[in-house]
Amino acid sequence: MDNWLQEQWLKFTFWHIFLMPLSWVFGMLTTVRKWLYKNGWLKSVRLSVPVVIIGNINVGGTGKTPLVIWLAEQLQLAGYKPGIVSRGYGGNTKQVTEVMTFSNPFEVGDEPVLIATRTSCPVFVSVNRIEAGQALLATYPTCNIIISDDGLQHYRLQRDVEIIVYDSVKGFGNGALLPAGPLRESKNRLKTVDAVVSNGSVVNNKLLAVKPIEMQLESTAFYNALDKCITSDAQVFLHQKVLAIAGIGNPDRFFKQLRLLGLNFQSRAYADHYAFKAEDFAGTEADIVVMTEKDAVKCRSFARPNFWVLPVNAVINNELLVIILNKLRM
Repeated sequence: MDNWLQEQWLKFTFWHIFLMPLSWVFGMLTTVRKWLYKNGWLKSVRLSVPVVIIGNINVGGTGKTPLVIWLAEQLQLAGYKPGIVSRGYGGNTKQVTEVMTFSNPFEVGDEPVLIATRTSCPVFVSVNRIEAGQALLATYPTCNIIISDDGLQHYRLQRDVEIIVYDSVKGFGNGALLPAGPLRESKNRLKTVDAVVSNGSVVNNKLLAVKPIEMQLESTAFYNALDKCITSDAQVFLHQKVLAIAGIGNPDRFFKQLRLLGLNFQSRAYADHYAFKAEDFAGTEADIVVMTEKDAVKCRSFARPNFWVLPVNAVINNELLVIILNKLRM
């Protein structure tokens, strides 16, 4: 069903005769809701420190997590002490929870565990990001800025900086709102935020009406899923039977990275946030299994010596950091 929807959202088909009226209703409701928050009819809350929202207008993954990690690192270098809040998508916890590097991703979400591991910043998850932020600040009173992983449409939380990330390959699909298209807000929203970041090389810039800032994801050396201190480059895997798995928003992006490294492999693409289990690897004849960091945190309990992880780092023009720091100093 998920794949079918993704295909429908790339174009206009017969089904859109029935879906478009629902999109108009959805658009009207979201517009009214936003207006009510903007004009004080619905209550919003300001935390005691500045808040930076990194979100999207698309359903599904667009590359927010690498950007959150990059921003946390850059803010630390600039002298800030950031904390990070997230909805904890894919987790099942019902209460505000602090995320540790050893936390169970099936409880708090895979991306928060990855963020906590990569940034060493305090990370809290909750469906209510206000409560998550308040709990984080109470626990870590020296924290002086909050980064919200997602939450662009969570208007109850007031924000100081808004950044939208989109996937340059997927773009915005057919440009229609849910359920006829993949958008939670119209593309006009791009004009109202402080920065728009393209995950990948910018394509069809003229269609965006804004100038996006390009983000590239650069891979580093593989590390072993059982011991991060054991590393390897792709050359070691060239003459072995490799299975590549990916349960992320755009699996093809990961597979393309592997091909650029010269690997030949069998690939298995799963839904974003897929809950991997040991049975998924039963009977595999691969010499090597390679995966993303996001997937690796869900495979820790049954990882094997032949499981390898390819981390990526976001590389972004310094223009973005300048925009954020200037806005924070206003």
